[in-house]
Amino acid sequence: MIVGLHHVQIAVPAGSEPALRDFYGGVLGMTEVAKPSALAARGGVWFRSGTAELHLGVEADFRPAQKAHPALVVDDLDAVATRLAEAGRGLRPDNLLPGYRRCYVDDPCGNRLELLSPVS
Repeated sequence: MIVGLHHVQIAVPAGSEPALRDFYGGVLGMTEVAKPSALAARGGVWFRSGTAELHLGVEADFRPAQKAHPALVVDDLDAVATRLAEAGRGLRPDNLLPGYRRCYVDDPCGNRLELLSPVS
């Protein structure tokens, strides 16, 4: 049956690509992935880091996802939190998931992201 997850699609408003590149590429250190030419004209931008791939796609009637979210595993939550704080991004810590340290942050479009690191 299902053997893996290829990507997660997140809706974004038209014209947000520069801010998304700064946030996902600059602050979070993800690598931008070239979109296939047949899809590039739709706008948006794709990113990858490790096995995580995010497709940020333009949606005409965009509303940020404030509950639904991708959860991204990070290797050093403290370092990521520092980078986010330096970039002026507010973090919301949470300790409700046993075995993980985690926090939430909103991307430049207001979409919720979960960042988590396993407790060893």
